[in-house]
Amino acid sequence: MAKKAEFASKVGLIAATVGSAVGLGNVWRFPAETQAHGGAAFLLIYVLCVLLLGIPVMVAEFALGRAGHSDSVGSFKNLGAGKAWWAVGGLAIAASYMILCFYMVVAGWTFEYLWQSVTGALYTPVEGIDSLDGLFTAKMQTFIGSTWNPLINTFAVICLNLVVLMIGVQKGIERLSNILMPLLFIILVIFAVESMSLPGAAQGLAFFLRPDFSAITPATVINALGQAFFSLSLGMGILVTYASYFPKDTKLTRTALTVSLLDLLVAVMMGLIIFPAVTSFGLQGDSLEGATLVFVTLPEVFANMAGTQFWSILFFLLLFVAALTSTISIAEVSVAFISNRFHVNRIKACLIVLLPLFIFSSLCSLSQGELAGFRIAGLTIFDLLDNIATNICLPVVSIFICIYVGWFAPKRLLYNEVTNHNSMRSRLHGPVLFILRFIAPVLIAAILLSRFL
Repeated sequence: MAKKAEFASKVGLIAATVGSAVGLGNVWRFPAETQAHGGAAFLLIYVLCVLLLGIPVMVAEFALGRAGHSDSVGSFKNLGAGKAWWAVGGLAIAASYMILCFYMVVAGWTFEYLWQSVTGALYTPVEGIDSLDGLFTAKMQTFIGSTWNPLINTFAVICLNLVVLMIGVQKGIERLSNILMPLLFIILVIFAVESMSLPGAAQGLAFFLRPDFSAITPATVINALGQAFFSLSLGMGILVTYASYFPKDTKLTRTALTVSLLDLLVAVMMGLIIFPAVTSFGLQGDSLEGATLVFVTLPEVFANMAGTQFWSILFFLLLFVAALTSTISIAEVSVAFISNRFHVNRIKACLIVLLPLFIFSSLCSLSQGELAGFRIAGLTIFDLLDNIATNICLPVVSIFICIYVGWFAPKRLLYNEVTNHNSMRSRLHGPVLFILRFIAPVLIAAILLSRFL
């Protein structure tokens, strides 16, 4: 029987796990949520949610994965849980695969914009359009709404994922993370320094860092908690799967704290980049929403800066790195499941998971253009998968993982995992267990209910 894959080093373990958490949620969703829900007030609640709730739930997923030593379904099974609990792991895998279908498309968009930045085509004028906003809006709509160009880029990203995943946990995922994560942080630092030195940056910094407590509402809290869970990749099966690759001497609470703080740092640095830059050039409101922020507003910012092409290349490289580490970690959830449950080698498991994406991701891509008129419950295929996975599946999975680890797991499982079977002391076991039992499920349920009210 083949030896179970493990991360080879502590640095590689942290890099891979941070890479699984850091992604598009930090880069474009966080600034948009911050803008919509009170700026610094939202940031404050978000930080508290990460520290007080995100870390305990991450510890629970780590404990489940390392103790179960398998994928999201196999970990429950190996711990003696019944079929009802296996279904929670199955839901996590289903959710992650739905997310993977449209994340491949978005990663393809970022790849195209990186290429257009390198060639300079992104900043080529279009006849009849005078404003920068109109230029980049037209380019975004033309590209995303077209047929073949987005498909080609999506296929390229799928193939890149396939190569990395086939190489394996240590030589593929860990080695790539060791390169890409430091690169991502270096780019963030360069951008943050440049952005905060722009004229008028102080106004953006004040919005992002000086809280107006009157702006805190129940919606602020609910959305901050939802952003915290999404940005930490909770409920996707990623952390359970990656924890199964942790060596036995890994300190779970320290790892959860390190990963969460680094993930939080990326989000905060994105705020330090985005808000000074957009206020410096008088861009506000709708310009900070989702795809518009990334593909219209920021190119407009770069066009107003000296060294336009350099900053554009640097940013879309940053975005592509975040997208690539995300897609690889999400795909690994299904690869591990297929390999473990059906006893096939890694290469076959990768092919089984990724080849269907050439169809499913194509449908997601075409739903933004050729199939835009085909809607289910008023939503495109892209948006439907996004809503089902992120608004329903992830909160449900997180709730039941908290309940299982807090109440139904084998006796002292959490204690044994956070203390490495009593080989070290941990003062956090009691508070973490209390949060998992009484606080996290209630607040996550509030997020879930808020989506339907």
